[in-house]
Amino acid sequence: MSRREINAKFDEIIGFAGTEKFLETAIKHYSSGMNVRLAFAVAAHLNPEILIIDEVLAVGDAEFQQKCFAKMNEVINSGRTILLVTHSMEMITKLCQHAMLIREGRLEKIGSAGEVVDYYHATSESLVEAT
Repeated sequence: MSRREINAKFDEIIGFAGTEKFLETAIKHYSSGMNVRLAFAVAAHLNPEILIIDEVLAVGDAEFQQKCFAKMNEVINSGRTILLVTHSMEMITKLCQHAMLIREGRLEKIGSAGEVVDYYHATSESLVEAT
């Protein structure tokens, strides 16, 4: 982002992250959760063609998770792509049209989100029974 873009979006980013009360605090004193909130807020406001998200929703309270979910829907609805790396089957079925199951570093299944989630549940149950 250029300095002009940062200045234009600064209040929106800080508001999204919920870190307004901590603007005078050095980032080195932020908790890991606050750092992740701020990082997601910045990334979400970059307007990238592809937004890669790795388990960010596992961090933060329910309100922040809802804000993230809404922002991801906004990105999707604007025609951009989200690559979501998660263990949350609910997030996959709510946000994704297509999914890949990678188990032990190998691509095991690719298809519609519903197909892959169903396959994951079916094979995970059989893996638990085998142990």
